[in-house]
Amino acid sequence: MERQNLFDEIHDCVIKPRVKPQRRKEKVYIGCGAGFGGDRPLAALKLLNKVKELNYLVLECLAERTLAERYQVMMSGGDGYDSRISEWMSRLLPLAVERGTCIITNMGAMDPVGAQEKVLEIASSLGLSVTVAVAQEVSLQELGSLPQKTFEGGISTYLGAAPIVECLERYQPNVIITSRVADAALFLAPMVYELGWNWNELELLAQGSLAGHLLECGCQLTGGYYMHPGDKHRDLAFSDLLDLSLPFAEIWFDGKACVMKAEGSGGVLNFSTCAQQLLYEVGDPSAYVTPDVVIDFRDVSFKPISSSKVLCLGAKPSAKPFPEKLLQLVPKDCGWKGWGEISYGGYQCVKRAKAAELLVRSWMEEILPGVSFCIVSYIIGFDSLKVTSIDNIASAMEATEDIRLRMDGLFQEKEHAVQFTKEFTALYTNGPAGGGGISTGHKKDIVLEKQLVEREHILWHTGVNHSKLVGSELQQKFPEADKKTSVLHEPSLPQLLQENVNVSCISGSSPEFKLSPAPHGLKIPLYNVAHSRTGDKGNNLNFSLIPHFPPDVERLKLVITPQWVKGALSVLLNPSSFPDSGAIAERDKYMDEHVKVEIYEVRGIHSLNVVVRNILDGGVNCSRRIDRHGKTISDLILCQQVVLPP
Repeated sequence: MERQNLFDEIHDCVIKPRVKPQRRKEKVYIGCGAGFGGDRPLAALKLLNKVKELNYLVLECLAERTLAERYQVMMSGGDGYDSRISEWMSRLLPLAVERGTCIITNMGAMDPVGAQEKVLEIASSLGLSVTVAVAQEVSLQELGSLPQKTFEGGISTYLGAAPIVECLERYQPNVIITSRVADAALFLAPMVYELGWNWNELELLAQGSLAGHLLECGCQLTGGYYMHPGDKHRDLAFSDLLDLSLPFAEIWFDGKACVMKAEGSGGVLNFSTCAQQLLYEVGDPSAYVTPDVVIDFRDVSFKPISSSKVLCLGAKPSAKPFPEKLLQLVPKDCGWKGWGEISYGGYQCVKRAKAAELLVRSWMEEILPGVSFCIVSYIIGFDSLKVTSIDNIASAMEATEDIRLRMDGLFQEKEHAVQFTKEFTALYTNGPAGGGGISTGHKKDIVLEKQLVEREHILWHTGVNHSKLVGSELQQKFPEADKKTSVLHEPSLPQLLQENVNVSCISGSSPEFKLSPAPHGLKIPLYNVAHSRTGDKGNNLNFSLIPHFPPDVERLKLVITPQWVKGALSVLLNPSSFPDSGAIAERDKYMDEHVKVEIYEVRGIHSLNVVVRNILDGGVNCSRRIDRHGKTISDLILCQQVVLPP
């Protein structure tokens, strides 16, 4: 990496206007190649192959969970950057370099320089001459003036778009690798650079950040995480899921923004998919905070131009548009997780699982009195997601014949977690009949505590390095041995589906229905009224309610109250599948004292956005629930029976 004048290259995060920004393009095309750390490199290659006008491809692979994992791996002597970066770059670099598409990614996580070295190694092995820049948070030690390795104690701060813009201005790189940068900022940066925007042009930043927010979760915008056979409005065909297109956006210098998918691809891009993604994890839609601008999403609307293109309108800066502080994440130990699972099947299997749970709790109390409150339990195949209504519990117990008991404990001491796994294993010879398939484990858990810090206290710098080629491999093209990375095959239906499923059920698009008001005065499931997506931020849940018939939002506002939401979600706090009266009283007390519900109307898309605080058992990094993110809670909400007024 270049080290000249390194001290002069250090910046704080105070917002400073750009000096005579240059408009390089009238419009820019930015694609999302990854929406989370487990996304599919082949899908990104397909997008790059099909959409030849892409100027940038963003790989958004970092979240609270993955950041915590990288920190733990790094503390154990492993890599602080995303372990899959070799796989991604081996797949994408040849075509990206050939096309002149710049890759921007936050896969640097805790060690962007280490990630840079790995990418350069991959490029050299492919015979590619590339420039790889890094943009990362740094800290200054009291002794000396050189920046030391970032993330002391694992602390990281959400940076904005400015470090990436500097990389583009100074280095014109093939790849930019960052530390923790806000998701939307990864996409906003190339807009600012190419379209000549300045940091005080808040209307443009708001529209650009809207596009970035819509793109950041990848296929969630284009039909992924959307198909639902229980909802006639979302009953996509299997073939549509088989060939989803990752999204990309066309953004003009004046802020006009369209989100798109590849022509002829599967999936769906329409008002509903855009509305779900708009409200995903935004909290208060009148003040969605990014490091670059605070945005008001309440009047955003979507106008489909074609089946592959939607115009996005109405984002604007909020009443207080300049974010005065930045969000910082601080790792803290939260204890040791211990867990166990065992299966039961056949007659009265639920009752046997109940007996097994009570035995393990009793054995733990014998050795460690008072520790049972650290343990939660649930039965997979019966109530692990809490969508079974109370009215149906008894009949469900009788009908269920294939279940798996899971117990999760979060303990202060490692020895307690280990002891739990031992007691659980004892069910083999000491528990009810017919239990099998026991699995147990334990691990240390951390949480990322959040705090706000002054912008001037957070520092960043950029750097660059170039791949070193061996011999005469100086051509920026595929080596013969690696041309296979660009060979793509059209997806096909599995043989089982081809043979056993009616083709009409798996081909074509989801059916379209004439929209009409939901019936009034009848008890109906919320599925019949609206669709929903849930997300999480720490210990807080965020779910949307988007009516199938937009005017129904006025009636929903009368039904969906904070008390209604608490009533629907209280079962999430049950410590067991079989809570006694004392446990229910403790649950209700916690719900009253700690759980807060905020309901926001989003006028532009005629929808509600609901935030529920302190409901996720501590959040994704330490939750004892099977669904640590709370993703399945949308169906818990939609299963609720409601009676709409006229």
